[in-house]
Amino acid sequence: MAAQREGITPPLRVLEEALGLGLTTAGDVEDAVAAEGTYYLEQVTITEASEDDDFEYEEIPDDNFSIPEGEEDLTKAMQMFQEQVTDSQILEQKTVLPSKREVPEVIEDFLCNFLIKMGMTRTLDCFQSEWYELIQKGVTEVSGAGNVPDVYSQNMLLENENKNLKKDLKHYKQAADKAREDLLKTQKERDFHRMHHKRIVQEKNKLINDLKGLKLHYASYEPTIRVLLEKHQTLLKQKMMTSLERDKAAKKVCLLRRCRINYTPTAMSKSYNQGSGPGTKFKLMEPGNSYQASKIRVVSDSEKNCEAEDPTQKGLLREVREQTKYKTRMKDNTKDTEFPTDMPPNPNLYSRKENNFPEKLGYRLKTIYKLHELPVSCIIMHPHKDILVSCSEDRLWKAMGLSKAKVLVTGTGHTDWLSNCCLHPSGNKLATSSGDTTVKLWDLSKGNCILTLEGHKHAVWSCTWHSCGDFVASSSLDTTSKIWDVNSERCRCTLYGHTDSVNSIEFFLCSNTLLTGSADKSLSIWDARTGQCEQSLYGHMHSINDATFNPRDHIIASCDSCGVIKLWDFRKLLPIVSIDVGPSPGNEVNFDSSGQLLAQASDSGVIHLLDLKSGQIHKLMGHEDEVHTVAFSQDTERLFSGGSEGTVRMWS
Repeated sequence: MAAQREGITPPLRVLEEALGLGLTTAGDVEDAVAAEGTYYLEQVTITEASEDDDFEYEEIPDDNFSIPEGEEDLTKAMQMFQEQVTDSQILEQKTVLPSKREVPEVIEDFLCNFLIKMGMTRTLDCFQSEWYELIQKGVTEVSGAGNVPDVYSQNMLLENENKNLKKDLKHYKQAADKAREDLLKTQKERDFHRMHHKRIVQEKNKLINDLKGLKLHYASYEPTIRVLLEKHQTLLKQKMMTSLERDKAAKKVCLLRRCRINYTPTAMSKSYNQGSGPGTKFKLMEPGNSYQASKIRVVSDSEKNCEAEDPTQKGLLREVREQTKYKTRMKDNTKDTEFPTDMPPNPNLYSRKENNFPEKLGYRLKTIYKLHELPVSCIIMHPHKDILVSCSEDRLWKAMGLSKAKVLVTGTGHTDWLSNCCLHPSGNKLATSSGDTTVKLWDLSKGNCILTLEGHKHAVWSCTWHSCGDFVASSSLDTTSKIWDVNSERCRCTLYGHTDSVNSIEFFLCSNTLLTGSADKSLSIWDARTGQCEQSLYGHMHSINDATFNPRDHIIASCDSCGVIKLWDFRKLLPIVSIDVGPSPGNEVNFDSSGQLLAQASDSGVIHLLDLKSGQIHKLMGHEDEVHTVAFSQDTERLFSGGSEGTVRMWS
């Protein structure tokens, strides 16, 4: 075993020198080199054997290293294994390969590194020049200079580590100070929010207690509110009856005034001259005398004052006389027209007769008329003839005879789109409203403009005729409505009250009542004579696009920009029903002549028909795009609609 170990040692030394590792001390290496000589590696290439090859080699059998097959001896194998284990342990104890060899720093490198670190470049240059000069002269040997003691290197490392630790300490102190400030700030904010939370909780508890008290207080007022509401409805009914009595009394006063005017003083003198004197009249009235009663009875002022009258009629007559005197005194322009005070009631309003043309829902598209190049904004029917009038955004209005489907008259004159049109009660005049802020009156038979009404600041959305034919009302984007006197050709009154665009306006038939619908989501009822708002109706949640009266009942229909239709009771001024056919906006609503069928034009291209008796809703689909207007014929057998494609469609 010792011989084997001695044979293994030289190769280990060769490996040490090849790897550059100092596993043994310098003295041992010198002794080994002196004793055995220098070892080196040589590369030899062995080629195939040939006859010409002079290289001689000797084959060494490997019988000592292997056991022939079939001659294994377990005892010998165990002995060889134990010897190998023992050898490996001895080698591990003597030849431990370090992971990394630490080479001490020489004095020369130490001094150079120190001078570089301190920034002493001139001293470094002088040291290097003198040091290498001494080495060249042989005065100083590099191997004899020695190494720098480890204590100096360790001191330098510790000094650098100390500096780094001081820097870290300073940084950590700054971070700790900042964290302390943040902590104090957070604590103050926490205390503030805690105090604020307590205050909010106290206020919340106080509000809860106040709310409970208000609920109890409101509950105590509910019976009173109910009683007041009933009284309010009763007073509204009494007000309506009083207005009817006032109109009747005013009519009687007008009849008496006409009789007094017709019986002139000349006729009175003649009647007195026919007798024997002023006493003749009384003589004829004595018993036993016969006389002929005259057709017109003349009442003198003294007799009229002495007549027994009802107290209500006395007050109404006095009010009418004062209004007449005031109007006569304040009348500046002789051309101004007075609003009629003795207008007959609406003949259709209280009619209980069955309609000759019952309503129907089975309309079908029959004819399409291409009348305009741009969208149709309004369609109306002539009250006495089979004529349709349409106006459009192409600045034109056209009157078409339905029997021959031929355009009879075309009106030009507006400088911007037309929004609405309305026919005179006689059917010979037409009023149109436009985006050019004007209202124009036209001769329907000739198609020429006879009057232009200017005064609005923005586009005019709608216009309507009074039943007497002397007044036109208009509504505008400037949030106002105006009443125009056709005879004096001026604005008689401007209606203020809406806070947004006034989109529709309409006179109630045979009355001085005016209805407006606005984008401020409200309906307003006005007295055209005084220009005062009598009542406002609220209930729509979106802008109101159109509103109209029922020709045979006290009902108002309105539609808004979200497709909701509302019906209102005109006498009670309360909503009746709300119908949602949206979400597409409703552009216009119109009743038929029977007042039982309501049509709505929608942006979705659908016409909705509502039967007021049954509540049934029917849809007419035939437009490719938005439907802007809809109108019934007088016999309700036909329905006309206009859309954004510039066509008028007839349904029957």
